Amino acid sequence: MKKLDNFVKCLHVLKNADFDLADDNEIYRTGVIGQFNLTFELAWKALQAVLRLHGVEGAETGSPREIFQLGYKFGFVEDSAVWITMLKRRNTSVHIYDDNKIDEMILLIRDSFIPAFVVLVKTLEKKLKEAGEDWV
Repeated sequence: MKKLDNFVKCLHVLKNADFDLADDNEIYRTGVIGQFNLTFELAWKALQAVLRLHGVEGAETGSPREIFQLGYKFGFVEDSAVWITMLKRRNTSVHIYDDNKIDEMILLIRDSFIPAFVVLVKTLEKKLKEAGEDWV
């Protein structure tokens, strides 16, 4: 499945970010946050596609919030709190100008958001197999 493949590739780039370099390099910090935003977009679209394959009512359309709520309701997403935080942070990340807020965002990406993305990838791979689809 192309949407999942794109999500996995984008996550791979984010996971390989040098978070030590992000401590001191402003353009690198901006890049990490940008890569997070792209990964988030691909994550909810991949989730939406797999929910559709499973025939989940309401998955045809919807905002990222609605798709993640459906994902949680049907057991595709485990930790709703981290995804809601991720959604809120994604929505405000383009307007962060304070270094302390940027530091906080970088730490959230590294310590909370990447692990949640990894769990979602594993879940979507499993759910694709259940639907009789091959994701590669």
